[in-house]
Amino acid sequence: MAEETPGNSVGLVKPLSQRFDSSFTLQSGATLPGFEVVYETYGRLNEKRNNAVLICHALSGHHHAAGYHSREDARPGWWDNCIGPGKPIDTDDFFVLSLNNLGGCHGTTGPTSINPDTGEIYGPTFPTVTVKDWVQTQHMLAEALGITTFAAVIGGSLGGMQAMQWAIDYPDRVQHALLIACTPKLSAQNIAFNEIARFAISSDPEFNEGHYQTSGVNPERGLGLARMVGHVTYLSDDSMGDKFGRELKSGDISLGQDVEFQVESYLHYQGETFSKIFDANTYILMTRALDYFDPAREFDDDLVRALANARAKFFVASFTSDWRFAPERSGAIVDALIAAGKDVVSTTIESTHGHDSFLLPIPRYFDVLRAYMSRIARETAS
Repeated sequence: MAEETPGNSVGLVKPLSQRFDSSFTLQSGATLPGFEVVYETYGRLNEKRNNAVLICHALSGHHHAAGYHSREDARPGWWDNCIGPGKPIDTDDFFVLSLNNLGGCHGTTGPTSINPDTGEIYGPTFPTVTVKDWVQTQHMLAEALGITTFAAVIGGSLGGMQAMQWAIDYPDRVQHALLIACTPKLSAQNIAFNEIARFAISSDPEFNEGHYQTSGVNPERGLGLARMVGHVTYLSDDSMGDKFGRELKSGDISLGQDVEFQVESYLHYQGETFSKIFDANTYILMTRALDYFDPAREFDDDLVRALANARAKFFVASFTSDWRFAPERSGAIVDALIAAGKDVVSTTIESTHGHDSFLLPIPRYFDVLRAYMSRIARETAS
């Protein structure tokens, strides 16, 4: 979809959309009277149609994973450092598909959309969605685009959970599943962090029980606080120390007057920026999908059984300083895959950047990922 390709970028890209008009029943039993999915593609689908790669986004991600939307656009897609010509996910080899999940707030049907049954914004009435729902709608999109099999389904964090669910739900449709910085289910601590974030949002006086859009307001303070809490958990103590230390932004600490540390200023900026571009109801919906993810639950809490029918080959990566989804959590996935007799490559990358490491061009990480993706490229070319 690139209109031009400066350097090793996919260049200018345009979001596309796919409409599904038939009703769709969610895992909760609720039904949507049709929905729309926004997506982007990079690279070309080969003649054998076997080189497609699906990118699954994390909590606050969306369809714009690589390239630029305009020549004036200062910021590329959220994983631009990883997707493009000569990059680990090489668009000279692969046709890359990235979408905004159902319930999102970047064009795909979600809480900010109009409910055709009522003519009003869904808001808090948008039904609960799960990772299984996302995978099913991703499969529907793939079929609409004429993709019967993915060479790889790739995701970090919540995206990695989707890649795992793909291997379980559609074993014949995915050749490789790349699970990066993820977990087989959330710990009590992770659920607690998500609940704090949701409580921050719902406690904002402008939240209005989720009907803020019809009231013409936005719970920016609560959503900003939720983002601040989340952002701290995505970083490590070392990375925050290296980046900010105890440097002051303003004030005189000896007098205790008008003191603001650099890290405080940074978190306020992150919170304020995020609250203007993301929807609060979507944030609540997405964090609940995180909480509910547990593919072993349908198999008597046995992850080995859950993975038994998967036919994909697996790549599992974790990062030493990631305390949100620690390497031990990825280790549990690897152990279950081995016990289920699956082909699995695993790696733990040294990093000081915490959970956000999966988004960063850490040399060892990108070298390993590039090597694995090159293996897949050879398979699709043979």
